[in-house]
Amino acid sequence: MDEQQAGVGRRVARARRRASFTQDQFAGLMGRSASWVSKVERGDLPLDRASVLAKIAEVLSVEVVELTGQPYRHETSELDSGHAAVPALRLALQHASLPTLGAGADRPPRSLADLRAVVERCEQHRQAAQFTAVGDLLPDLVEDLLVASRTSDGVERDEVDELTLRACHIARVTSNLLGHHDLAWLAVQLQLAAAQRGGSPALLAAAAWDLCGVWLHAGAIADAKAVATSAIDELDSAAGGDDETLLALYGAMHLRAAVAYSRLWSTPDARTHLEAAREVAARVTLPNVFQTMFGAVNVGIHATEVELELGHPADVLREAAAVDPSRIESGERQAHYWVVRAVGYGMNRRDEDALKALTVADNIAAQHVRNRPMARELVRDLLDRERVQRAPLRSMAAKMGVA
Repeated sequence: MDEQQAGVGRRVARARRRASFTQDQFAGLMGRSASWVSKVERGDLPLDRASVLAKIAEVLSVEVVELTGQPYRHETSELDSGHAAVPALRLALQHASLPTLGAGADRPPRSLADLRAVVERCEQHRQAAQFTAVGDLLPDLVEDLLVASRTSDGVERDEVDELTLRACHIARVTSNLLGHHDLAWLAVQLQLAAAQRGGSPALLAAAAWDLCGVWLHAGAIADAKAVATSAIDELDSAAGGDDETLLALYGAMHLRAAVAYSRLWSTPDARTHLEAAREVAARVTLPNVFQTMFGAVNVGIHATEVELELGHPADVLREAAAVDPSRIESGERQAHYWVVRAVGYGMNRRDEDALKALTVADNIAAQHVRNRPMARELVRDLLDRERVQRAPLRSMAAKMGVA
């Protein structure tokens, strides 16, 4: 079997053998039965929860990406989902992280207005999960912002720092979703540096929000929880104020905490943070603070994901039914909702509904869906169960490169 087509179970088995664990020993460390391990490794039991993957990675001393097989590359440029831009993005982030003497010296500076316009276009592509379009703009944008940071000061430098943070957020999200997690770390380091230079509470909170995101993708759940709860404490005074930017970031950090606690399987804590986020969302009118898309709809999407991570199949569908994803202006968020709902249907053995939901997600943001490990594992599981129409399922599997 081609390595890209290999499922998570096969990778778990390989990592377990390398760690010199028997199935019984591994089961004991996971708090599971040997039968569970056997089913996982055979591919009979899909690993559709990030929390379980993170636990396996911890026990076997591997990175999560070794189990998921990211990044996923395809044979055609049409399906390659922005990976072709990664080498240029890597070089741009390295230049910005470790400035090389003379790097960018022959690059003409761009006006702040031009830089701001490109950042806004990139943000639109990022929310639509159009990674190829992001890749066409982002490497040059990072290089241009590096030049601007060297030639600006005062108020102008403050704006360059904000634009740098926003651009590096796009780089972080794109890198994480495509599976290039080393680049996500570079991007977050640049965000933190930009936020600390300016010292603005909003920039610091936005950088912390992204730091949580990169920890979650890395499977370092305790670290993500610690950053989220610390940021919540820092922003607590904002909860009683009228600064909607800080208030939205405060609510967004509660959502990060809710996801972290759900991946630690702490139901009361996860739901407490969700409720806190709901209360904040009722007071926020700004539509998209620092690309968090914080608001009532995104709280509902997170609630659906939280129940998935907690392993509550019926509650996944209950929460999903209460959300109207069309009310959030983000193709990425809408696609994420439909992927989680599809996995929820799969957990409830509603295979036809699972395929339909996954197809909706793919129609909204294909480059997002085809790079999601949980979506790919769902397709593999549906193929194994053979309870849905074969032609549409085979078509979806071919698009993902798992046929």
